[in-house]
Amino acid sequence: MAENAAHITSATFTSVPSIFEVLAQESLMGSVRPALKHAVKVLAESRPEKFGCLLRWYDEIYTGLDFILQNYYLHKYNASFAENFYDLKRFVNGASPSKNLPRRALWKSLLCLVILPYLKQKLDHWFEEARHSYNIGQQPKGQVYKQLYKVFLAVYPYVHMSWEGSLLAYQVAYMLGKISWHSPLLHLSGTKLCHAEGEEEDVSHSLPFSQLWSSASLPGKLNLVTRKALSLTAVTLSTSLSVGVFFLQFLDWWYASENNAPSLMALPVPDPPETDKDLVKTPHNVCPLCLKLRTNDTTLSTSGFVFCYPCIYDYIRQHQCCPVTSYPSQQQHLIKLYPPDS
Repeated sequence: MAENAAHITSATFTSVPSIFEVLAQESLMGSVRPALKHAVKVLAESRPEKFGCLLRWYDEIYTGLDFILQNYYLHKYNASFAENFYDLKRFVNGASPSKNLPRRALWKSLLCLVILPYLKQKLDHWFEEARHSYNIGQQPKGQVYKQLYKVFLAVYPYVHMSWEGSLLAYQVAYMLGKISWHSPLLHLSGTKLCHAEGEEEDVSHSLPFSQLWSSASLPGKLNLVTRKALSLTAVTLSTSLSVGVFFLQFLDWWYASENNAPSLMALPVPDPPETDKDLVKTPHNVCPLCLKLRTNDTTLSTSGFVFCYPCIYDYIRQHQCCPVTSYPSQQQHLIKLYPPDS
C-alpha cells in the first residue's frame, strides 16, 4: 500500500507543475519587459538622436522579438521561453506530451503568449492617457466620439477588474486542484502544462543544411534562408535572456528604485521668499507657471506651491522637479485642492 501511494505521489509530482512553478515562470517574462524598458530609457535619455526611436516604439519592437522567441521555443521545445526555463512543456489534452504541438494549438499559444498581452497593455496605456486628457478638459470633437470616450472611461475599469479577478480565480482553483489551467490564457490556447521528460531530441531524420540547400529550388532556398535567419535570431535572444536572467533582479531593483518617490522628510526646508519692495507681488490665485488665474488647483507636496493641474502635471512629467524650488518631485506628489470658492 505504501509503495502504491509513493508511486502515485511521484507520478503526480512529475506530471503536474506546482502553483509555485507556474507563477515563477509567469513572473519571469513579466519582469523582463519593464527591466529592459528601463535600460532602453537610459540609452534614449543619454543618446536621444540614436536610441529615441527604440523608446518610442519599444512595445512594438519587444512584441516582434518576443514573437520570434516564443515561436522558436514552441516549435523546438513545446514550451515558451519561461516555461522551458523552469523545465515545463505544453501538451494538448488527449495527446502524448512527447509529441509536437499541433499547428492550431501552436498558433493559439502564440496568440495568448504575445498578441493578447500586447493588446491588454495598449488598452491600459490608452485608458491612462484618456483619463488624464479627461481630467484636464481635453475631449475628442464630435458628439459620437465624445460619447464613446466617456463609455470607454466608465466601462474599462470594470473590464480590468473582471480580468484580474479571473486570473485570481484560475490560480486559486488550480492551487486547489479543481482545474488544470492556472490562467485563462492557457485555457484559451487549448493546452496544458506538465514537466518536461528530458527526452533526447531525435535528429536522425533531419538532413544537413548543405544537402537541403543543394536540392532546393529558388523559392525553397529563400524559405531556408528566412527560417535560418529567424532561428539564429531566436537562438541569440534565447542565449541573451538565459544569461541576462541572472541579472534580472538587479535590473528590476534598478527599475524600481527610480520610481520610488524621495522621502519628503529628507528634503531641505525651502528658504523663505525674498522681501524686496521692487518686486511685484504675484496674487495668491495666480499659477507660477502660466501666470494666469489658477484652474483646477493642485499643490506640489514637496514644496507647497500651488499650480494649475495641467501646467504642473506636464512640467513634472518632463522635468521631475518643482519649477520654483527645483526639489525632486514625482506625479504622486500632486495633491488636488478644493478651495471654498470652487
